[in-house]
Amino acid sequence: MMEKTTTLEEFYRKKLGVLPSDFFKRTGEFNVFNLKDYFGTSKEMPYSRKDYYKISLISGENTVHYADKTLVVNDNMLLFANPKIPYNWEPLTEEKEGSFCVFTEAFFQGFGNFKDYPLFQTQGTPILSITDEEFEKIAVIYKKMFVEINSDYTYKYDVLRNLVFELIHTALKLRPAKIEKDQTSNSTATQRVTSLFLELLERQFPIESVQQRVQLRTPGEFAFHLNIHNNYLNKVLKSATGKTTSQVIAERFTLEARALLKHTNWTISEISWSLGFEDPSHFIKFFKKNEQLTPNTFRGV
Repeated sequence: MMEKTTTLEEFYRKKLGVLPSDFFKRTGEFNVFNLKDYFGTSKEMPYSRKDYYKISLISGENTVHYADKTLVVNDNMLLFANPKIPYNWEPLTEEKEGSFCVFTEAFFQGFGNFKDYPLFQTQGTPILSITDEEFEKIAVIYKKMFVEINSDYTYKYDVLRNLVFELIHTALKLRPAKIEKDQTSNSTATQRVTSLFLELLERQFPIESVQQRVQLRTPGEFAFHLNIHNNYLNKVLKSATGKTTSQVIAERFTLEARALLKHTNWTISEISWSLGFEDPSHFIKFFKKNEQLTPNTFRGV
């Protein structure tokens, strides 16, 4: 069973304990932390679903697994994580220095579209390898964040937004981490790609409102977000599940369609739109192909 998405408020509760509501209203959409205060004893940081963005400055050797790729950082790392792209971070040294900031998309509403930058796009390289000198330069930006967030300046969150953009632009001038061929095994890469694909698929459900709509529906869209070729994704899933990418997607969408038809009073058009179909007739054809019944007939059974 897939775990539920971790929200930013839940992240704070886990790290800081139960929070007063007024504290969350003030800092819930942005905060900054020292890495050493939260770096546990675990050797590996497994991926978990999140609804927020995170920029981490991390010292020492690190390895980041992303789909079928392994990104090795020998010096220090600047990592840009977002809700759409899952990673698996493996620290290779015991001691870790650095900082990280977390924020939601809402924090930047009306203040520029940070998602337009390559660091937050699926085809970009969101892991940067940095020297000790560059590490210290970036650490200065985080120090400014700590000073600002602890100040009583009325417009401090505007300053913090600017500091995030300073982080982004500083990073864009640096080199991406070296992408190495996965040296583990074909089976490990297959398992990882399969897991990440299923994570992307499952996080779109359940659909709980007629305003909610899935964003990924075709094999090509999933392959794009995983930064791998469509044919490779299909080969991996066929090996791991015995089914093609289209079959796995169709089964999950059909399952959600059945639930919506049985447990809501939404119209066929509303269900069709929520499931990403541009025209209700396409949804009806899809459902009939997979259930041998039309949506209305299924709903009446």
